[in-house]
Amino acid sequence: MPEKALNISSPTHVLKGIGPAKFSALKEIGIETLFDLLNYFPRKYLDRTSISPIGSVINHARVNLVGKVEAAGMVRGRRRSFFKAVISDKSGMITLTWFNGANYISKSLKIGDRLAVSGKVEFYNGLQIIHPEYDKLNEDEDPLNSGIISPLYTIPASLKANKIDNLSLKKTIKTLISEIGNIPDYFSSSFRKKYNLILIDEALRQIHFPNSSNSLNNALYRLKFGEHFFFQLMMLSRKSFLNRLPSKALKKTGVQTKLIYNAIDFELTKAQKRVLKEIKEDISKSYAMNRLMQGDVGSGKTIIAILASAISVSNKVQVAIMAPTEILANQHYRSFKKYTDSAQISCALLVGGMPAKERNKILSGLKNHKIDIVIGTHALIQKDIEFNSLGLVVVDEQHRFGVNQRNLLIQKGINPHLLSMTATPIPRTLAITYHGDMDLSVIDEIPKNRIPVVTKMVDEKRLNKVYSFIIDEVKAGKQCMIVHPLIEESEKSDLLAAIDMYDTLSTTVFKELNVGLLHGRQDKLQKEKIMHDFSKNKINILLSTTVIEVGIDVPNATVMLIENAERFGLTQLHQLRGRVGRGSKKSYCILVQRKITEQSKKRLEIMESTNDGFKISDEDLKMRGPGEFFGIKQSGFFNFKIADLLLDGAMVKDARTAAEKILNNNLDALRHSHQNIYNELLRLYKDRLGQLLPKG
Repeated sequence: MPEKALNISSPTHVLKGIGPAKFSALKEIGIETLFDLLNYFPRKYLDRTSISPIGSVINHARVNLVGKVEAAGMVRGRRRSFFKAVISDKSGMITLTWFNGANYISKSLKIGDRLAVSGKVEFYNGLQIIHPEYDKLNEDEDPLNSGIISPLYTIPASLKANKIDNLSLKKTIKTLISEIGNIPDYFSSSFRKKYNLILIDEALRQIHFPNSSNSLNNALYRLKFGEHFFFQLMMLSRKSFLNRLPSKALKKTGVQTKLIYNAIDFELTKAQKRVLKEIKEDISKSYAMNRLMQGDVGSGKTIIAILASAISVSNKVQVAIMAPTEILANQHYRSFKKYTDSAQISCALLVGGMPAKERNKILSGLKNHKIDIVIGTHALIQKDIEFNSLGLVVVDEQHRFGVNQRNLLIQKGINPHLLSMTATPIPRTLAITYHGDMDLSVIDEIPKNRIPVVTKMVDEKRLNKVYSFIIDEVKAGKQCMIVHPLIEESEKSDLLAAIDMYDTLSTTVFKELNVGLLHGRQDKLQKEKIMHDFSKNKINILLSTTVIEVGIDVPNATVMLIENAERFGLTQLHQLRGRVGRGSKKSYCILVQRKITEQSKKRLEIMESTNDGFKISDEDLKMRGPGEFFGIKQSGFFNFKIADLLLDGAMVKDARTAAEKILNNNLDALRHSHQNIYNELLRLYKDRLGQLLPKG
């Protein structure tokens, strides 16, 4: 170690070899200080034990290879040109092929380059790897020669443009590690011993240049645990704060609630009764509820929201229910009105584009408490909306709203109780991560009268038989929905546009039936009329885009046909399927696939095999990852550097338990008793804590 160690908070340009251009390039990807550089972890490693001789590879195997480029160049195909390279080692040769990005690859690779290659071996005119992952190697970092575990870093274009490649970055980080002093640990020795963690100083050194596989695993575990721990600590801090917000205790059940309960013409499931009890206990306390009600499609979340709203109204407070789409808001409004009218509870619908006179009447009713329950879209969070005594906020499909949007509605009352709802089943491990600031209620039963929907995958050749089946169902008095993934033909898309299909089907195959068309670009009145006519069976077949994903509840609809089903994710397919099978009649979901890939075939086979939303969500997470699953890939919510939400299940639970014990529901006490942990929490999540905590 040098006589005077580098300060970890210094800018990267204090290191030899990092001039102004390289400093700017590193800063562009978020590496500004030596600490940032130390936390720029390798994306993978080359280990001599994991590298296969090229001559030993077999078809369908996933392999790591190291070889020299013997031949390379563009090849003209029937439809387009592609790039091929042949690499070799002492044992044999193999072909690498790129169809996508061929021009870029042709400029990047040349004969004589040494490559580390990863991919799946396939056979077509010989063994080859299509679209392999690769890294260029220099002789002195060839693991076959050195016998060491060598790091491979992500090198974005901005670094490459400034002559920073894997080798130069590796040398820079090696210099940094040799010149910094010991990095102090924020975890105490007793904490580290309890959770089997190595020192942070050792972890940060070994993650870049591990002495062995065991050293690397220990470093990975320490750094992953730390990320999970501090994220859980941040979410629990918010939960602790919310649980201390004073709110009106809604203790009275009231005659209005009893009237609605007695009007329900079916028996609540055990799960519904359990969740209702959990909500009643929460809102009877003098601090604000912050609960997520999670249930599969058709599990009966809406009736629980209606009963919770009735309890709130019985306690002389108002209720606001926010839905992500007008269709869903309208559906909730109809569901609520069915019960609230008989209980003399005033209920209103507020959405965008309403006539000024009608809107002003609702605004006045909310301000003077002539309206007990308002159901709406984002229109509810506009500045001129004022409540007299907002006591309960219900947010449906809550993942479609940002934290700030939810807070804007909450701030229209004095710490009202919050009930969030989602029809996207989430595995427990992910629920305590993504919703770690909430208490969780799960409706894990389907009402007894519901018959599982039969799901079948078909190709376009069988559509005539499917259409005949639909006609038979309609003749028997039932209804059908046909869903398309988009509304207009795009220049490059080979999908049939919904409008064109409507014109075709309504004038040919279904010309004797009433066919309706619903899509997002229609105005409000058009949508309302179509939905009304479909609910009354004036429309036999509704052809629609995915605007019907949530909010359609027509028990008479027994067939859901999804066109180009391979274009949808599992969760969306499951949501669409949930639009049928809502009554006591046998229902069907038909998945039409037009372009088959390995991934799409697997998705559709999963849909055929189960109606269980939790199993489907598990598979969807494995296939897509949490960022895309929650629709937050670009939001920065899961900005973990090294942790993996799908693979770190047991670690997440341990980190959650550790965070709960350390925090003990008191952020102020944490600051005094665990100063180092508190400081690290602020460093990591200061901005995020400010964003998540409600203002004031």
